[in-house]
Amino acid sequence: MRPRLWIAIDGPAGSGKSTVARMLARRLGLLHVDTGAMYRALTLKALREGVDLQDEEALVELARRTHITLTPACSGGGVRVFLEGEDVTEAVRSPEVSRSVSLVARVPGVRELMVRWQREMAAQWGGVVMEGRDVGTVILPDAQLKVFLTASPEERARRRQQDLLAQGYRVDLERLVQEISERDRLDRSRPVAPLVPAPDAWVIDSSGLTAEEVVEMITARVLGG
Repeated sequence: MRPRLWIAIDGPAGSGKSTVARMLARRLGLLHVDTGAMYRALTLKALREGVDLQDEEALVELARRTHITLTPACSGGGVRVFLEGEDVTEAVRSPEVSRSVSLVARVPGVRELMVRWQREMAAQWGGVVMEGRDVGTVILPDAQLKVFLTASPEERARRRQQDLLAQGYRVDLERLVQEISERDRLDRSRPVAPLVPAPDAWVIDSSGLTAEEVVEMITARVLGG
């Protein structure tokens, strides 16, 4: 039986953690778990239902009655995101969801539910590369390898702009820099599970590095023991 291997990859928006985690999971034959996609799916449902994003009780109640599933993609690695059985993998990456997700993710009751579901996934699947903002500090504090991936706000905004253009959205770069900086502020200042590197995390600044180069660095450390 293959021994359990948990790899935690945390970092701010646009740091490249989703691409790196997906490629790394494929390289090592592990399953990729995108915890941020779960918060995005709940945010999408809240927006669709007109839930007040400042109403914490309403958001917790929404989370309790929401069914979110992550399913390994058939090809290319990564996961498909399902909300009440609907494939919302692309919908959760819309600019509107991106602007609102931190308001949902900061709610303690929502995070409590999500963390429980995410731990259950890791226990069920065994070997995982799990990415998010509090994987190494809260969700999988016993992960064998913890990586905190970062980059400058300008670099992260540029990457986000490219992703949005590929999806058909045109967004001003300066506006993205401002949105990313504000999201960083919200993520770092929330009272529960703020965005900080775990004390034993390997911090990698990906500015000027390709995703392939980052994956090679992490793979070398995993295989090198």
